[in-house]
Amino acid sequence: MNWLFLIIAGIFEMMGVAMINKLHKDRDWKALALLFTGFGLSFVFLALAMKTLPMGTAYAVWTGIGASGGTILGMLLYGEPRNLSRIISIAVVLGSAVGLKLIG
Repeated sequence: MNWLFLIIAGIFEMMGVAMINKLHKDRDWKALALLFTGFGLSFVFLALAMKTLPMGTAYAVWTGIGASGGTILGMLLYGEPRNLSRIISIAVVLGSAVGLKLIG
């Protein structure tokens, strides 16, 4: 269950990051509310996951999901560059998170 909480935390982290970008573009209260909701729920689920997962592993996986997911959302939703080096970098981050799971 702790890994599920961590994945959920990462998804809400992605939502918060996407809403930062949307807030810069639109300047509306809905984006601001979703930003706070996304990051707030992200911290709640991260805290739940850290009840049983080591702090370093949980934090690394959480930030990896947020960073990789934010990059993917940027490419899909906001027209950010899609090139091989960015995709390889995402794979390295996700591979590192899997490695931490396997050794922890």
